[in-house]
Amino acid sequence: MTFDPGQLGQSKADLAETLRTLRKRAGRTQVWLAQRCNMSQTKLSNMETGRITPGLVDVELILRCLDAPPALVAEVAALARLANTEWQGKRASWRRGLDRRQAELAVLEAEATQLRYFLPAMVTGLLATPEYARASLGHSPVDISKTVARKLERQAVLYDSTKQFTFLLTEQAARWGVVSRPAMAVQIDRLISLSHLPHVCIGIIPFTATSARGPMNTFTVYDQRLVTVETFTGRIIFQDARDIAEHLEVFALYERHALFGDEARNLLGQWAADFRS
Repeated sequence: MTFDPGQLGQSKADLAETLRTLRKRAGRTQVWLAQRCNMSQTKLSNMETGRITPGLVDVELILRCLDAPPALVAEVAALARLANTEWQGKRASWRRGLDRRQAELAVLEAEATQLRYFLPAMVTGLLATPEYARASLGHSPVDISKTVARKLERQAVLYDSTKQFTFLLTEQAARWGVVSRPAMAVQIDRLISLSHLPHVCIGIIPFTATSARGPMNTFTVYDQRLVTVETFTGRIIFQDARDIAEHLEVFALYERHALFGDEARNLLGQWAADFRS
């Protein structure tokens, strides 16, 4: 799927209009179609008016009940995936305030029970020391004091034992010199400390691990509901079930190459000692 970020907002309205037009063109009422799709008329009406965005499964079911030709199914399915994707540009985040983004993340973390973080480049905010968190935002052209404070406040969620956290860090993510060498040693010490929490799993993928698939993007999976993918210029949010499933497969692939428990802590301890030497 390819897209222009500028298209994403319009795609939801386009999908709603397309579904409504196809139903009317087929000469079917909402009541008939809802019964055939085993969904409520209210849900179907909300899809056709754009109040809710249907997932790809619902869209394919509707098109199948309307006997849409394969070419049209493929076209509308692509529109559905686009409608379930959101782009949040970095410049827009700067304008509205980075601390607002921290509030949004706190909501996602509060609602999810199983959180998976793939970190190929840097340590994420939940695991960061205050110095690391401040340095990681140093490129932002706005005041970051509130953002750092909110980022550190969010770390309290790590101690919620009703949740399960899995963090996969490549060796680069753990060792990338965001701060001074002594501060990096402290940062690695924090990873070791947090790995002892029974509901927090920290996996380390060393350079010696063999994998044909290169680690391309930082991403987070919240339950099986939503994925956020980080880029240099912003983030992409996927809510389509197939996109989520694909990221879960990628996560599972790297999880098989990761070291956990004492193996991970021993390796982290060596790196912390290197930074202190």
